[in-house]
Amino acid sequence: MYLPSHFAVDDPVEVLRLLRARPLATLVTHEAEGLDANPVLLLADGDAQGAVRRLRGHVARGNPLWRRAGAGGCEVLALFHGAQAYVSPAAHPRKAVDGKVVPTWNYLVVQVSGRLRAVDDPVWLRELVGELTDTHEAGRERPWAVSDAPEDYVRAMLAGVVGIDIEVLRVTAKFKLSQNHPEPARIALAHALQGDGDDARELAARMLGSY
Repeated sequence: MYLPSHFAVDDPVEVLRLLRARPLATLVTHEAEGLDANPVLLLADGDAQGAVRRLRGHVARGNPLWRRAGAGGCEVLALFHGAQAYVSPAAHPRKAVDGKVVPTWNYLVVQVSGRLRAVDDPVWLRELVGELTDTHEAGRERPWAVSDAPEDYVRAMLAGVVGIDIEVLRVTAKFKLSQNHPEPARIALAHALQGDGDDARELAARMLGSY
């Protein structure tokens, strides 16, 4: 990924925060026929310093993705996309000076390279599914739990999936937030984004340092 230094993110806590807020990753693998990509919900585990060390999830047993791991595992690339929005040059202060401004697109993206192994273990899977469920049901007025479903039904559903465990090797984070523009321009562009939807409001808050 092309990564100018002013867009690079080195804060592991901020990176982990994005992975947990936007857990649906595009998981890219390489096979004999070429590249393949699968959308996979992944749970990010961090260490004591907040750095992501492991990604866990599951795929349908019929998905050949898990078989590519083989006995020794295989390298994969997980792409996580955060907020993104079009940035109009209309609010840029330079527009009124010489008109030398153009549109752009601001966004948050994290790439995680790692080694994937398949986990065909019902106990491991049951714990993972319970953790995923509890994570995403948290905050609901009446959260659903895996134990709410009949046990034989849960066992049947778990038999249809295989776990994937990714040991993280490299993390690259790029937050493009108009850092290549003077501060007055960033502030003006951020204020203009505030009325353009949830993603744009998040980007605006980040640009203003209030997220």
